[in-house]
Amino acid sequence: MLHKATKPIGGMQIKPLIPCLFFLYLSQQYRKIKYCTMYPTAFLFRFAKAVSVAAIGLMSLLIVFGNTTDYYTNFHFVEHVMKMDTTFPDSTIHYRSINNNFAFHVGYIFIILMEAFMAFCCIKGSWSMFKNLKNNAAAFHASMNWAVAGLIVGIAVWFLGFEVIGGEWFAMWQSSIWNGLGSAERIVSFLVMVLILLHFEERD
Repeated sequence: MLHKATKPIGGMQIKPLIPCLFFLYLSQQYRKIKYCTMYPTAFLFRFAKAVSVAAIGLMSLLIVFGNTTDYYTNFHFVEHVMKMDTTFPDSTIHYRSINNNFAFHVGYIFIILMEAFMAFCCIKGSWSMFKNLKNNAAAFHASMNWAVAGLIVGIAVWFLGFEVIGGEWFAMWQSSIWNGLGSAERIVSFLVMVLILLHFEERD
């Protein structure tokens, strides 16, 4: 089989030039990457702290938005947990159950208010942290107070509220239908991890 010869340009063929041009391009890009500067590690850790708190603030804000615009979806969750109507039938702790519609609404609204306060604290805290990213260590450390408060509220909601009161007192762990322990554990784990991250000592 005959092959077409590559059309010469100015006495040179195109195909042999392609690998050379590609190698030249890569070498230029490598020089750019080699000499580009990156932010200091201490600054990036500060940025990670602020982003983590902002993400938690956004999460809690979305939860509040969902619970208020789609009120009865999670209201029924709170209702059934407090009624304990899907726990083990032969359980001897059904005396703890509450069957009062007013109490269901009060409990649910209280949870939403706590989540809203958490969102406010974390958003305010992350904004303060972003503003102090390039300040000295003392100023940045002081800017985390609202963020720490928001994390404490979150731990109170999802650990004390869901895992301790819901999971143990109302025996939510016995229910295969109305059981939010998995989600609560996931959220609490991240909250504690970020709280530990914020506790790392700041240095100038």
